[in-house]
Amino acid sequence: MKSSTVIFSATLFLLGFMLFFSCKKKTTDFNMYYDYFPINQGHYVVYQVREIYTDVQVNQKDTFDYYLKTVLEDTTLDNSGRVARKYVRYISSNSTGPWTAKDVWTCIIQNGKAELVEENNRVIKLVFAPSEDDNWDMNVYNTLGEMECYYSSIHKPYSILGSTFNETVTVEQEDFTSYIDYRRKYEVYARGVGLVHKFYKDLKIIGGNVNNIKSGKELEMKLVSYGN
Repeated sequence: MKSSTVIFSATLFLLGFMLFFSCKKKTTDFNMYYDYFPINQGHYVVYQVREIYTDVQVNQKDTFDYYLKTVLEDTTLDNSGRVARKYVRYISSNSTGPWTAKDVWTCIIQNGKAELVEENNRVIKLVFAPSEDDNWDMNVYNTLGEMECYYSSIHKPYSILGSTFNETVTVEQEDFTSYIDYRRKYEVYARGVGLVHKFYKDLKIIGGNVNNIKSGKELEMKLVSYGN
């Protein structure tokens, strides 16, 4: 009887031991998908960019076509005093340069969030691991006003300017239309690459017609190339 009890206890101990390490292994192997927002030094992306500014009251419609290159350089302190990666932006009239430095932003991944400090405004670009249940205010750390974001597509293929990426996430930022306003904003990120497509329209319109623009800004960025 005593021997059976010892064997039974040993069996329970062994099962518990195996369960503990099994759970530990699953936790360790859980993928947060941080590579949707690379922050390794030397990583770069080149974009084809178009900006349009419209104001019919002064008969203005300015269109700017150029190339933008973002490069992750050495570390620095961001506007919250944290050690972050320099996110340096260069511009050119050609996709291969020569490049002129435009500005220096910073980026960081902390507490399950990918943050970018752009024009001194700290914004949350992504949250990890990406889930259809995620919903966040990208402007919670600045004074730009609330902007609720969510993932409309997760780990899906996406094509842009002839390049196809097997796994991407799409972040919906704003989709609003009224009789006088049209705002449509979203960003697409690919694993190992980062941002591959940015679509931004913030317009005053006439008569609910999104093609009859009174004033506002349009911006679209499309990936051309990337590397390290």
